[in-house]
Order: sequence, then C-alpha cells, then structure tokens
Amino acid sequence: MDRDKNVHFTAAAMEDDEDQQGDNTLFDRCRDNDRRRNKPKRRSRAAGRAPAEGRTGRTAAAGGKRRWLTTAALCVSFLGLGMSIAIIGPTFQDLASNVHKNISDISYIFAGRSAGYIGGSLLGGALVECMDPYLLLGLSMVLTAVGMCAIPLCRQALLLTIFMSCIGISMGVLDTGGNVLALNTWGEEVGPHMQALHFSFAAGALLAPIIAQLPFGPPKNCSTKGKSEIARKLIKTIQSWTDLRSMWSYVVIGLFVLLTALVFFGMYCCATGSRSRAHSDSEKPQVAKYHIAIVALLFFFFFAYVGAEVAYGSFIFTFTKDFMGLETAEATGVNTLFWGSFAACRGLAILLAAYFYPGTLITFSLVCCCASSLFLSLFPLHRAVLWAGTGLYGASMAAVFPSGISWVEQYTPVTGHTAAVLVVGAAMGEMVLPVLLGFLMGRISGQPLLMYQALACAIFCSILFPAMYRLAVASRSHGQEDQDEEDRENEVCQALLEPEVIEMDTSLALLTSMTIVIQKPTHKC
Repeated sequence: MDRDKNVHFTAAAMEDDEDQQGDNTLFDRCRDNDRRRNKPKRRSRAAGRAPAEGRTGRTAAAGGKRRWLTTAALCVSFLGLGMSIAIIGPTFQDLASNVHKNISDISYIFAGRSAGYIGGSLLGGALVECMDPYLLLGLSMVLTAVGMCAIPLCRQALLLTIFMSCIGISMGVLDTGGNVLALNTWGEEVGPHMQALHFSFAAGALLAPIIAQLPFGPPKNCSTKGKSEIARKLIKTIQSWTDLRSMWSYVVIGLFVLLTALVFFGMYCCATGSRSRAHSDSEKPQVAKYHIAIVALLFFFFFAYVGAEVAYGSFIFTFTKDFMGLETAEATGVNTLFWGSFAACRGLAILLAAYFYPGTLITFSLVCCCASSLFLSLFPLHRAVLWAGTGLYGASMAAVFPSGISWVEQYTPVTGHTAAVLVVGAAMGEMVLPVLLGFLMGRISGQPLLMYQALACAIFCSILFPAMYRLAVASRSHGQEDQDEEDRENEVCQALLEPEVIEMDTSLALLTSMTIVIQKPTHKC
C-alpha cells in the first residue's frame, strides 16, 4: 500500500516537472522568436532572387551578371527613348516641309504622340504583369524602330500623325516596363540604377540636336558617274525618299533602337527556368494600407513636377527673348544651361543615390526648387539671377522623378499598374501645363508667368510630399502590428508542433496511464 502511494506520488511529481519544463520550453521558444522578429528587417522584392544556401557560387555570379546586364540594356534603351522624343524639336521645320505643310498646320502631331504615350503607359502596365518583361520591351522597341524609320517616307500629315501616335504607344510601354523591370531586378537597391536609367534618357535628349545636324544620306548634287549600276540605283532610290538630309536622323535613331531590341530578345532567349523559380520563391510584397491614396497623391506630384520641368525647358528661350529682351545667342545659352545642369545632376544623382535615401534627395531637391523659383519670381529682370536661378532650378529638378519611384517602392509594391498610373500622371502634366502656360502667355503680357508657374508647382509638390510621407509611415506601422500578431500566432502553433513538444506530450500521456493503472489496485485494497 505505501509502496503504491510512493509510486503514485513519484509519477505525479514527474508529471508536474514535465509540465513545467514544457511550459518553459514553449516560453523560451516564443521569447527567442520575438527577439528574432524584433530585429530590423528590410523588405526587398529582390529577396527571392538572392542565391539559396545550396546554390553554387557560379550560379550566384551568373545571376549578378544578368542583373548588371539588365541595367546596361535598360540604360541603352532609355538613351534611345530620349533621342526619339527629343529629335522632333530640331527637325520640326523639316517635318513640315516633308509633308508640304506649315509648322502651325502639323502642331497636332504632338497631341497625337502624347495621347499614344498615355495609352502605351496604361497598356504597358497591364502587359508587364502577364508577359515576360524582356520580350515586352523588345517588341515595343521594334515598333519604335519601325515608326522612326518610316517617318522620312511620310508625305501626308495624317500618315505622319498615325506614325507619331504608334511611336508614342511603344515609348509609353517602354517607359512603364523599363521602370518596373528595374524595380523587380534590384528591389530596394534600385536607387542608383533608377537614376542611371533617367540619366541615360537626359543624355539622349541632349544628343538628339547633335544627331539632327550630322550630314546623313547622300547630298542633293551627288554624282553617279563612275559608279556601278547597283550604286546608281541605290542613290536614286534614297534621293527619291526625301530631299531633306535631317530626316535621316530618324533612320539612324531607329536603327540604334532596333539593335537595342535585339539585346532584349537575346536575354529573353537565354533565360532559363531560373527566372520562374525565382519568381515563385520570392516573398510576396505587402501592400500598404493606404496604397491607393499614396499612388493618387504621387500621380498629382508627378503631374506638377514633370509639367513644370517641360514647361520651363520649352518656354525659357521665348521668355528670355520676349520678356527680358535678350539676344538669341544669350537666350540659347540660358536654355542650354537648364538642360545641361539637368543632365549633369542626373548623372551626379547616380552616386548620391548610393549614399542617401530617396526621401532625402526629394526633400533637398524640393527645397532648392522652391528657393530658385522664388528668386526667379522676385527678380525676373536680373540677368545674374536668371542664370544662377535657371542653373539651380535645372539641377534641383534632375533627381525628383527617379527618386520618387524608388521612394514609393520602400513602402508599397510598384506593380505594372502602379507604374502605369505614375507614368500617365507625368505624361498628362507634360501635355497640360505647357499648353496652359502658352495660352496664358498669349493673353497676359508683362508678367513673368513662367516663373510664377514654376514657383506654384514647387510649392504644390512641397505640400504633397509630406502628406505622402505621413500616409506611408502610417501604413507601415499598421501593417507591422498586424504582421507581428500573425507571426506570433504562427510561431506558437509551430512551436506546439515541434518534435520535442510532441515527444514530451507522449511521455506525459504514458505517465498518466501508469498512474491510473497503479491507482486501481489501491482502491481495491
């Protein structure tokens, strides 16, 4: 009887010890998980593209080379995009002569290209979600190349407008798809690479006037004497296409874009199953709580920023000549200063983006925009203020657009649809604000309307950015609390299903059954 009681008490004590040990083990695991969870984490959409532990160093190196090759191909494509957009300005007179029209009669080609650009941005945002990005960009560049090469053959204004609209569609797809591909390739490390993309675009815009002045094609008085029959036929055929040598700059740019398209097709063909595997292994990005509100505010932010940039670059020459009475050479110098400082600081932003957060670059740029536009508005007739303010304004506008895309990627995923909305906002600002400024300058004289618009847009953007930042921070804190609670529940369930815990529960059940068996003879006694 006493021996049975001792066995019963010993089993009960062992059961209490096991319960306490199990509770302590589960508590320790939850505490360790909390410590690991409270460590700072950085969300990266490129996390899934990082090499796994079992992957060889050769595979990891190949993945790194592919990412750098993607950046190089995107930079070259954006170089062609900048040349394709900016070549119309230096050759606008020859375009009108080629279709036997005046300049005022074909001004609607800009509206056609802008409408196509907006439609292409929306189309690209939808296609980039369901197509391979390399194939999509390659096809869009082929369409751009065909349109550019066909422009010298257009002898009717309607046909020219159709080709311009098609080129706008393809360029909109390229703009949206290129930004999304850069974000998907580099994740949170995209800052310098995004700046490099848009620096290439600015460099292409600067190269376009130079290309337009190069002597392409055979001269009008080219002699065919002493040449073979094939050479004579080729020269006559080329001369029959167009008499304007500047039109051949479109063919040169089109061939350049076509060669770049072959690079994207090659990358698409060389891709293996690793791309789909990386996509399936990558962690799903968490959408911010105020995602729609952030994207909507950024839409208006880019609307005002890009509109002010294009309006200033388009009207600064006219403003300095008509309002300030400067000579043509000096007005051209001011215009060149704006775009030169713009392109140079986009190149500098590649280095700055590696050391500063996108939000810091945006804040500094907005402060400089407000300061320069304020001085230009207060002292519109001072030449020193004009030169210094124009240079500072162009430099401060350089890094805003690429930094804005990199900034929003830190708080909410930038999908194809999101990028399409942002690009459409920029395209609409580019189309609306310059037209509005030109209308007002024709109705109101004697006022520096260009400087007033620059100041108004800078203040508007400076108000929008803090509002976007507050929404983004609120979304991140709210999402982090929900994620922590969900992770805590999952970790508790996972800890309960660990083999040690299951083994402990099995031993407890065995001890309980032993106690019941021992207790039965005791009651009989």
